[in-house]
Amino acid sequence: MTLPTQHISVTLPVNEAIERVKRVLFNPFDLQKWFAIGFCAWLAHLGQRGFGGSFGSRGNPGNLNVQESIQRARDYLTSNLYWIVPVAIGVALAGLVLWVLLVWLSSRGKFMFLDCVAANKSEVLAPWHKFASQGASLFWFRLVLWLIQMIVMLPLIVFAVVLVWRMIQQGKPDVGGVLGLVGLGLALLLACLVFWIIARLTTDFVVVIMFSRGATCLQAWSILRALLAANTGAFVLYFLFQILLSMVIGACVLALILVTCCIAGCLLAIPYLGTVLFLPVLVFQRAYSLFYLRQYGPEFDALASTEHG
Repeated sequence: MTLPTQHISVTLPVNEAIERVKRVLFNPFDLQKWFAIGFCAWLAHLGQRGFGGSFGSRGNPGNLNVQESIQRARDYLTSNLYWIVPVAIGVALAGLVLWVLLVWLSSRGKFMFLDCVAANKSEVLAPWHKFASQGASLFWFRLVLWLIQMIVMLPLIVFAVVLVWRMIQQGKPDVGGVLGLVGLGLALLLACLVFWIIARLTTDFVVVIMFSRGATCLQAWSILRALLAANTGAFVLYFLFQILLSMVIGACVLALILVTCCIAGCLLAIPYLGTVLFLPVLVFQRAYSLFYLRQYGPEFDALASTEHG
């Protein structure tokens, strides 16, 4: 399983992934195929993509107005707790149920989209049933990972809110509070980075190992851990190159949005249709990790049994 790191390239899979995009989407161009693969890609990325932002304006920053606003909000909440609490609980539960449903659908969708890219197919129902067990295994892993993430991050967020609340009540920041917020911010940043890496490794490589070997998520993670331990430097370079690729793709998308006077941005923001339009990029990203992973040996080649597709 151990390969010399110098034989692993992060640039070679770029050309291979581009050729895969051409083969899957353009040789020949088939609009019906685009929409079928786009549906699988849409399922795979449910809850992970979107456009949006928040803008706001500040009013008078005077301490008196801040204190008055806080007091009014406190009085309003106190006098309306009889309906605010059940509504908040209901909204939270509905949001949680919806999120769990999206995670379940996207877990199954990741294998459907991978099957489209690896086998050059545009099937929907066949891979939906074929990878049911792998999708369920991935779903439970992601759910547990999310629970662990909440256990780690929620206390940090609560402490940060408490510090901010105390400084608001005081009417001014203090050195201890600011230093505490900086420390909590760094801890949150580190936690987000760790969980992002785990999620990215799961999507890019664990799903591929599950796909090609019929393994469970934990079995695939065990295989990947051994590979990571033997090739740590190569995988660090992979992540750095992925950041560079993301910047290039982001710059190209931004340029397209600006050139089309935001028309492209509006189209990309439309659910499903935006995924179909963004499909060449999504296929490239999925294919890139496939071609990168197979450099570690034929046992990691998910395309070996589907190359004829």
